Amino acid sequence: MSPPELEALRGIVARFAGRRILVLGDLMLDRYLWGRVDRISPEAPVPVVEVERESLTLGGAGNVAANLRALGAEPALVAAVGDDDDGARLLETLDARGVATRGIVRDPARPTTVKTRVIAHAQQVVRADREIRSDLAGSALAAVLARLEEALAACEGVLISDYGKGVITGATLARALGGARARGIAVSVDPKESHIDAYHGVSILTPNQHEAGYIQGRRIVDDASLNEVGRGLQQRLDAEAVLVTRGPGGMSLFERGGRTTHLPTVAREVYDVTGAGDTVVSVVALALAAGADYPTASYLSNQAAGLVIREVGTASCTPAQLLAALADGRG
Repeated sequence: MSPPELEALRGIVARFAGRRILVLGDLMLDRYLWGRVDRISPEAPVPVVEVERESLTLGGAGNVAANLRALGAEPALVAAVGDDDDGARLLETLDARGVATRGIVRDPARPTTVKTRVIAHAQQVVRADREIRSDLAGSALAAVLARLEEALAACEGVLISDYGKGVITGATLARALGGARARGIAVSVDPKESHIDAYHGVSILTPNQHEAGYIQGRRIVDDASLNEVGRGLQQRLDAEAVLVTRGPGGMSLFERGGRTTHLPTVAREVYDVTGAGDTVVSVVALALAAGADYPTASYLSNQAAGLVIREVGTASCTPAQLLAALADGRG
């Protein structure tokens, strides 16, 4: 696509400030153990990582909300965590990033989802996950539905961050999608294949090419299969648009009405793609709320993703960084 006019892009980014975006999804805590490897274990043919430090970052819907907050928006995060120490740490981390936590329910029936990554010499050695993926139920579900209803009343856009950890259920989806339709606001979805047909009629989905291919039962290997999968998914769900993220291949946008837009990658250095999908859906949802059309929202998300994958771990960008990248792309 021809890049949108720089002044138009600047105007959209300026309107990011204060936009109220409801984020419904699965919260995760990403724990990183950083160290170095000097030897192989005598117990098994695996490296021994000598841990030098530990860090905690937000994953899933928490990273989405943090991305929105960094861009100047006011995310209303509706989710659930365990009633445990990791849940408390996750809430503290959200607070530190300026994300309100009043929409988060503590559920004693499940642990907080934690992904522990061991990093040596800037390379991931192994990942260990602790989680329960069953759907929310009982009083925890009722509490989430109540907070969802409250948040819907004041939002300008809905973003669903579905990692298949139990918050996205038939009940929560029905409430979120019904509320968005009643208010006439856009719904942006980072989907999980297990719920895919529940997203019928949403504004935009942002799967990566592996997810999109799996959903449609066709691996994306060339332009023909890309078009078949992307267009097929858009038509299957009657979505206004489907944005397939393709890593080094950039992004491809399939809109209702038949228009297809391909955006080349802008990444110059790639250190870690963790959380890049969170950045994409965050910027898309925020840009739509700020008045962008789908190609322009996709263009902005492509620029933002090119920034965050230059850092190890989940990351976000600020309006100033995004504006600088936009200007640099025209230089």
